[in-house]
Amino acid sequence: MEKISVAVRFRPPNPAAADPSPGGDREWRIDDTRVTLVHRAAGPLPGAPFVFDHVFDRAATNERVYGTVVRDLIGAVVDGFNATAFAYGQTSSGKTFTMNGSDADPGIIPRAVRDVFDTVRQTDDREFLVRVSYMEIYNEEINDLLTLEGRRLPIKENLERGVYVAGLREEIVNSAEQVLELLQLGEVNRHFGVTNMNARSSRSHTIFRMVIESSAKNQIDSEDPIRVSVLNLVDLAGSERNNKTGTEGVRLNEAGHINKSLLMLGNVINKLSENGKQRGHIPYRDSKLTRILQPALGGNTKTSIICTAAPEEMHIEETRGTLKFASRAKCVSNCAQVNEILTDAALLKRQKREIEELRKKLQGSHSEGLEQVVLKLRNDMHKSELERDRLAMELEEERKLRMTLEHHLTEQQKKLEGLDNTSISADQFTDSTQLDALKTPDFKYTPDGFVAHRSRYSNDVEVSPLPENLDNIASDDLWTCLNKGCVTDLDMLEMTPGLKRKASLLQDATSAAPLEEPTEARCQRLEKDCVSDRQQLEESNARCAALEKECDLLRDKNSSLQQELSDSKREANLLVAEKQAQLDDSIARCVALERELSVCRQDAERLATEKQELAGELGVERQKMEELKQDIRVISRAFSQREGQLTSLYSKSKAILETCKTSHAATPCLDG
Repeated sequence: MEKISVAVRFRPPNPAAADPSPGGDREWRIDDTRVTLVHRAAGPLPGAPFVFDHVFDRAATNERVYGTVVRDLIGAVVDGFNATAFAYGQTSSGKTFTMNGSDADPGIIPRAVRDVFDTVRQTDDREFLVRVSYMEIYNEEINDLLTLEGRRLPIKENLERGVYVAGLREEIVNSAEQVLELLQLGEVNRHFGVTNMNARSSRSHTIFRMVIESSAKNQIDSEDPIRVSVLNLVDLAGSERNNKTGTEGVRLNEAGHINKSLLMLGNVINKLSENGKQRGHIPYRDSKLTRILQPALGGNTKTSIICTAAPEEMHIEETRGTLKFASRAKCVSNCAQVNEILTDAALLKRQKREIEELRKKLQGSHSEGLEQVVLKLRNDMHKSELERDRLAMELEEERKLRMTLEHHLTEQQKKLEGLDNTSISADQFTDSTQLDALKTPDFKYTPDGFVAHRSRYSNDVEVSPLPENLDNIASDDLWTCLNKGCVTDLDMLEMTPGLKRKASLLQDATSAAPLEEPTEARCQRLEKDCVSDRQQLEESNARCAALEKECDLLRDKNSSLQQELSDSKREANLLVAEKQAQLDDSIARCVALERELSVCRQDAERLATEKQELAGELGVERQKMEELKQDIRVISRAFSQREGQLTSLYSKSKAILETCKTSHAATPCLDG
């Protein structure tokens, strides 16, 4: 988007202007790009100053205005952009002088024409065709200024040409001098009038248009399309107040149409300067001026506006209105693009090049980048799965260890409860032999005599009932009593070797005779073991919780990676589908273009055949024409001979007639 360039130009004061308010003390002050209304004594008056792209004072020349505002547009037009420059302001403010100028100081239009042809001559790699037209809008009717027959021309619109004036004459020109001669012809046909404010007041809006077509010189081998650009140079009629211009009759009717069209132009500028959401309908069709200038006001054109103003105090209100219009126009944006027309061959080549570029993109770095991203995500997901499995195994091992510790703790608690319930004391026995007989045997120690021992691996400590009389030798009855009536088959008993057991599981293997350890000490030791086991269990639980938390985090990370992988796959599939669709579309267009090209070739061959036939017929006609010319020569020669004979006969007849007259005149004399 590009903003419209707006410049303001103040003309020199008009000494012939009569100020109805003598002694006025207000004036316009120009400061670089700013215009402010000030009081000569009190300074600036209330109100924000007007700021524009360029501001020219009364000393500025047309050359300076053209070089600052319009010259860049000429290069853009030759390069294929549309461009428009027009002057706006009240009547007698210097619009026509700015656009047309004088012999001493040419205006924008003649300078632009010369610059166009100078730029064309400096461009060596392209061929140009320039056409010009010149029209006016007089009383809302469009007239062709280059011909007297072009009156009341209609405005039409189509997709190819856009908005155009039907029936407008276009002249193909080769030089600036030829264009300037056409401009002089148009100025003769233009409507002017006399008012109180201007001795030669423009009574119509004029639009001078140059259409520039260019193509590469080696168009057969080049893919460069044909460029078609339009340069519009517009001289608007000025707004008028009847009490100042003193118009009446035809001039008053002209002023009404001028003010109405300028009002419609202001409405269009107001709409275009509003925000996009609040803009609404833009009334281009309300006047023919805005309809023709529609591309220049809000379309595909580079536009520059030169607002002319009068410095006199009597015109302050009109000047303020002009500056407000310029401020609103400064907010309008256009989107200018190069205007290209592709031939069938150039379009086919461009489509093929685009297809190749799409294929390269599909097979190039972009797809490789996507594959690398997908591969990286897959590797990350695989690593996270391995880490998750490892943590799961560690968690399972910790759970097993916790179960083992819990089981061991349960056994230790049961042992403590069994010791608390048993109240056996060594004071009950009078002989150490009796006490030794009741000790729990140790399989690591084998006595000389064979004795059947009770197993040490029972969960509860059991005590056999004590006999009433103890002798040195245990009888069978005593053994049966001590073993609760259980008779052991001595032939089935075998000696069990000493087993190595873990101290962490069974601590009672540290001594051969556990009953030798005091009960309280053993309880304290078991309690310490229980406390240690509880601490280990708590630590194991804490590690398990941490591992579960880490496993959850890894699980979440894995799910997010899987989601990213699926999103990447989806994006890659969408991209591939989109590129494939574009490729298919391009291939379809290429097929259609090739078909059209084949049809065009057939038409060209047919036209060539017809051309040859017509050339043959033309040769025959030429031969007939030569024969007719020969006949005409013969007839002319015969006619010349006949004419000579007739002339000779006429001369002889005249001589005879004169002789007769003479003789007739002499006869009466003789008779007399």
